[in-house]
Amino acid sequence: MDRAESVIKYYVLCNTLKDVIRTGWKDWKVERDRIESVAEHIFGVQMLAIAMKSQYQYDVDIFRVIMMLAVHELEEIYIGDLTPFQISQEDKKKIGHEAVEKVLTGLLDKEQISSLIFEFDERKTKEANFAYHCDKLECDLQSKLYDEENCVDLKLQDGNSIYETPLVKKLLEEEGSWSGMWLSFGQTKYNYDENFTSVSNYAKNNSIKELRKNFTNP
Repeated sequence: MDRAESVIKYYVLCNTLKDVIRTGWKDWKVERDRIESVAEHIFGVQMLAIAMKSQYQYDVDIFRVIMMLAVHELEEIYIGDLTPFQISQEDKKKIGHEAVEKVLTGLLDKEQISSLIFEFDERKTKEANFAYHCDKLECDLQSKLYDEENCVDLKLQDGNSIYETPLVKKLLEEEGSWSGMWLSFGQTKYNYDENFTSVSNYAKNNSIKELRKNFTNP
């Protein structure tokens, strides 16, 4: 395979992520003309990382973080978007790394890119931890936007096993809203620091969709 063909092969494979809808939104029966794809999530989490670094001045190599986030979902080209409710972290890591090897075949920087994905998965560096928390918070924030658009009906969750889990039921009762549950779940599950918690709480306590209007209609 020559270099030009390798570029096109990698591009075409990654392009498929534009059509892979995030499983969590399907599980919760999000109703909307367009539901977030994996590729859109990748963009969103990169933008969130830039903002978090800018406003809270984290001591991280932001360019390394952005690169890490750009490739952290490559496995989903082959294995799809599997949630923690569908597969264990260890099993997903194993089949995910095998999938990454296939995606990166033919790229000269294959080992360098693979190492970023392994670093993200291991979460032993400050960049990986920062990227991981951005990844989780982005999902929480997207739930808030969908909730403000009334995209989820909690009365129509038949067959949604996540809805029946004790922690989710408890948080839904405490928060009184779907996105409130998501945001509280993130704070409970992922050990956010005070900055990530502050952003999460802002989203819980305010309308964030209105911020978009303020910028698009000055």
